[in-house]
Amino acid sequence: MATGLRIDSFAGAAPENSQGEDFVRVGVIGYGYWGPNIVRNFHTQERSRVVAVCDKSVKSLQRARQAHPDVPVTENWADLLEAADIDVAAIVTPVWTHYELAKAALENGKHVFVEKPFTRTTAQAEELIELAERKHLKIMVDHTFLFTGAVRRIRQLIGDGTLGELYYYDSTRVNLGLFQHDVNVIWDLAPHDLSIMDYLIKEKPEAVVATGERHLNGVADVAFLTLYYPNNMIGHINVNWLSPVKVRTTLIGGEKKMLVWNDLEADEKIKIYDKGVEKSGDVYKLLVSYRSGDMWAPRVEQTEALKIEAAYFIDCILNDKKPFNDGVAGLHVVRMLEAADRSLEQKGKIIRL
Repeated sequence: MATGLRIDSFAGAAPENSQGEDFVRVGVIGYGYWGPNIVRNFHTQERSRVVAVCDKSVKSLQRARQAHPDVPVTENWADLLEAADIDVAAIVTPVWTHYELAKAALENGKHVFVEKPFTRTTAQAEELIELAERKHLKIMVDHTFLFTGAVRRIRQLIGDGTLGELYYYDSTRVNLGLFQHDVNVIWDLAPHDLSIMDYLIKEKPEAVVATGERHLNGVADVAFLTLYYPNNMIGHINVNWLSPVKVRTTLIGGEKKMLVWNDLEADEKIKIYDKGVEKSGDVYKLLVSYRSGDMWAPRVEQTEALKIEAAYFIDCILNDKKPFNDGVAGLHVVRMLEAADRSLEQKGKIIRL
């Protein structure tokens, strides 16, 4: 297998399309679990093509060549990052590699698409954001759930006041495995909900509490996060690699309506309940009444989220737009993850943000 590539070996791999619009040439580093999805979605866009795939594993590169025989492959990430004719480096590798690879990509004039979580530390994230701004390049963090029909509809329902003032966000994201060795269950699963909460909730959390325990391989495999927001809003996330069943359920309680999002449902992913509690009287003569109305399931767009996300990033590059899931959004999540780690190590100590 040829694994070395000349710096100019990708030139001409993506000619202009029939409308005369330029293509964005994408190089993908990492072809493990998530990499094939990244390659497929960027390679099939109207205005982008994947022109190189890099992975240290020979077996992974063999899979890439079988799926995309027209795309050159390499075991050396420098081949890709130093290639003058690649516009975007898509980094789909373990989080501890993100900083080095993203920094090298930016220094070589490439936009960066990076798998969640953005970096291992807030300091690394801040440095990459500053470097991208100085180089006039864009960073997008792959918070894929923000592009799902369910999250987009929930954002609409919050924005138009359907739910009213938010009281809580309560998520259960559990399954059996896959066990990671370089990160704990919080860094593996919680970024999904932390990015969703950052996207949906206008206020930012003021403090984090995390508890959990290690059972198998030295890192926490069961954990519970609580996030405290202004105005008595609270968020709770249950993440677990040791659950006998896979659960992906989120409850969002509002002053006017309550919402249940079951991401494993094929059709009715979101259900809105006209239920709530109303109070009257003063603190000494408090009267509580319950409201129980209809339930309805709004239509949710079924288009693949990663396809929408890839198209959005290409549009941001070609039209010089700032992605909403940029490096700053990634930094917000990393900051909460770091605080959760500190709280976890101190058996649930409250950590101010």
